[in-house]
Amino acid sequence: MPVTKPKPLRAAGKKRLEKLKPVLDELADKIEQPSYIDSDPIQFMYRYQDRTNRLIAGFFAALMAWGRRDIVINKVDDLFSRMGESPADFILHFSDSDGDLFSDFKHRTFKPEDIYWLITLLKQMLRRYGDPEEFWKHCYELSLRLNRELISVFHEQFLNLEPSVPARLRKHLADSEKNSSCKRLYLYLRWTIRQNSQVDTGLMNFMPASELMIPLDVHVARYSRRLGLLTRKQNDWKAVCELTEVLRKLNPDDPARYDYALFGVGVMEHSLPSELIVNKDA
Repeated sequence: MPVTKPKPLRAAGKKRLEKLKPVLDELADKIEQPSYIDSDPIQFMYRYQDRTNRLIAGFFAALMAWGRRDIVINKVDDLFSRMGESPADFILHFSDSDGDLFSDFKHRTFKPEDIYWLITLLKQMLRRYGDPEEFWKHCYELSLRLNRELISVFHEQFLNLEPSVPARLRKHLADSEKNSSCKRLYLYLRWTIRQNSQVDTGLMNFMPASELMIPLDVHVARYSRRLGLLTRKQNDWKAVCELTEVLRKLNPDDPARYDYALFGVGVMEHSLPSELIVNKDA
């Protein structure tokens, strides 16, 4: 029997987007509240007063934001409990013998050696650039000069900080040029770049929020397809570009704010009017 090809997903038209915008704006406003912080890994950015500690805490929390949020929070809490009161000081004074502190640490595919090398790379970054934002700024300016996507440049530059870093670490640091969705690194940038938010910290300003890409997790992708915001069926970099471009039509200055609305529909059980659903079987 001939194989029946699945029907292509439909895209929301201009009029439907006009109806959808106020609904998503209202939902984003409901979710982007201080009460959200305690249930999300971003809470670790609020644990510390020192700016560098906050940026490092966010980096680890975002990289480990993989799976159920309660498990992620417990694992990140465990990680920082091993570093003492100041992750930045711990990293700057990190030695090979300190690697034993993580000998039994695991989270998903993260193993003790991955934590060792992430700390080693961050140590080099802090020594050379003094501040995480200075390194990200370097990557951003280089991406503009080379006409390359930011996360690919970050991936390359960060790993190059320590030539002996093992190849296995690359899987924990996404690369958009290899068609990865780069969800966790753009989650980190959402946390640190968006200004005037009741959740996101706005600690860095090396790039405008208008250039942020949507952190595409499975929940955001699923409901974006149902709403006709996304027609690509793979959760990859091409899907991120397609969805972000549509969200920029709704809010050119801050497309990533809709991460709250789409995540909220998928995880926090907020509902949407049925007439806005374009692809019911997506």
